[in-house]
Amino acid sequence: MHALIVVAHPDPASLTHAVAARIAEGITASNPQNTFEIADLAAEGFDPRFTEADVALHLKEAAPSPDVAAEHARIDRADALVLAYPVYWWSFPALLKGWIDRVFTQGWAYEEDADGKLVKKLHRLPIHLIGLGGASRRTYSRHGYSDAMKTQIDHGIFGYCGARVATSELLLASDAGFPAAHLDMARAIGNGIFASHTATEAEAIEI
Repeated sequence: MHALIVVAHPDPASLTHAVAARIAEGITASNPQNTFEIADLAAEGFDPRFTEADVALHLKEAAPSPDVAAEHARIDRADALVLAYPVYWWSFPALLKGWIDRVFTQGWAYEEDADGKLVKKLHRLPIHLIGLGGASRRTYSRHGYSDAMKTQIDHGIFGYCGARVATSELLLASDAGFPAAHLDMARAIGNGIFASHTATEAEAIEI
């Protein structure tokens, strides 16, 4: 099984990058045959700007640009998609939002047919969301930020495309044991991404 881990943080020494690395560790620790790829959007220089070429793709007047087609291909290779990101203004960083805007395209992630009916095309892809924030859980709860993020991201983006959100975690600086506890949780998340598949394999061997 193969996971694509997308990281959106400009500092490779950040906790976000460390969390992504621990998730990767957990993936391979759960089964040595599991593999992963880390897509470091900042280091790779992904352009998040939605341009005329992206509009043309949306209108089905053009094929995907090479960079978008490359992202489609590496998501297509993955059995799970993991997004690790810092929370900026109660949402994704602009870099990651732009990646979603440009990559989760009509015709690939979803389709509006001639009758205007929505066809969801990413049912096969489980999603794992790990956001890192500085505010307290009390703040997220009191102002409804957690629910707002789930509505916007979990349901509004991935639910729209039919992708199942299997993990949706906020790791906050106010949490007990910060930051070590976050690294431990990240490894546990990675360990569990393909756990059901591994269990099925074991059962098949026993039979």
